[in-house]
Amino acid sequence: MIPSVPPPRGPIAAANPAAKLAAALVIAFPLVFTIDSVSAAVALALEIPLLLAAGLTGRQFWMRTLPVWIAAPLAGVTIALYGQAEGTVYVEWLFVRITDGSLALAVATVFRVLAIALPGIALFATADPTDLADALSQRVRLPARFVLGALGGMRLIGLLVDDWRELEVARRARGVADTGRARRLLGMAFALVVLAIRRGSTLATSMEARGFGAPVERTWARTSPWGGREWALIAAGALISGIAVAAAVATGSWNFILGPS
Repeated sequence: MIPSVPPPRGPIAAANPAAKLAAALVIAFPLVFTIDSVSAAVALALEIPLLLAAGLTGRQFWMRTLPVWIAAPLAGVTIALYGQAEGTVYVEWLFVRITDGSLALAVATVFRVLAIALPGIALFATADPTDLADALSQRVRLPARFVLGALGGMRLIGLLVDDWRELEVARRARGVADTGRARRLLGMAFALVVLAIRRGSTLATSMEARGFGAPVERTWARTSPWGGREWALIAAGALISGIAVAAAVATGSWNFILGPS
């Protein structure tokens, strides 16, 4: 018997997915236009209560954000080795030049990646795809045809894993491509694409037959609630961005990347 997974609990876990999306965008927007340690570090510190209220357990948080924790230091190392050469030179060899400027830029890059990526992952980890589709259609007013088509495609992603396993077992049973790993992978990938296209065509036909693409205003089985919790979440994101920008400007570290060099 497969143990049931308890639903995520937290002040933000049940918030409208559109509000989670808006909060993540509001936090990330100013950080996209600057590379400095102050704004990114302040934003990251202020995001901690938001991450704790997202409704994820410690294991879920670390497992879902693991790629970010790997990518951020790697980006920092790359910037440190090949970034802007400025100030004291510590190491210089061929194309590698580690200086004060490259190290400062590397630290800012690590904080920036974490501050932008972590809120989006933590907030959307508790968003149900159907609730997200309802929110995008009812609150953001995106075209229902596009939203429902994307939702149907997301629901089929899990089937690709099962198809891959079935293809692997079937090809082994026939003795096809037992030698040559690259050839076997390419053949299975092509077969998987064919299966995905066929299943997508069938899904599109069935949805069209049920009136999902009708050119009329559609009704919804579930409403997408919006209230004070959603406005508070967006306000918290705006407050985090405002404080981070103000701290960077006050300390003189604001570095507008689209400004004149």
